[in-house]
Amino acid sequence: MADVSHSNEAVEKGPEGFSPESVPVDTTISRVELLDTILDTFLQKLVAARRRPSGTPEKDLCSVMAPYFLQQRDALCHRVQKQKAKNQDLADAVLAGRRQLEGLQQQIQALQQTWQALHREQRELLSVLRAPE
Repeated sequence: MADVSHSNEAVEKGPEGFSPESVPVDTTISRVELLDTILDTFLQKLVAARRRPSGTPEKDLCSVMAPYFLQQRDALCHRVQKQKAKNQDLADAVLAGRRQLEGLQQQIQALQQTWQALHREQRELLSVLRAPE
């Protein structure tokens, strides 16, 4: 019964009272269940009051719920855009890291080749110095 009165308050506030930020992500009631409860309560109120501005329950429901759904769609689109931007930043960071690794690998190769050349020269020098006269 307490849930119904809470849902009645939500319906009386209208869909404008809801925003993605007003419903915590970790709620025990899912958004679908909440929406079902809101719709059921709204329809019960319409039937009880026999108040149908357009005369068609479907149109009345759509006129009330459409702004809420549009708001939800806009909020979801905004979240998707933010996530895409974050993903792009992460992808750019990964590519920059890969380029840095390639540069370091080239430096390591150059140092390794230099070391090998010095090692060869040192061997040659030692062999010349050790050569019997």
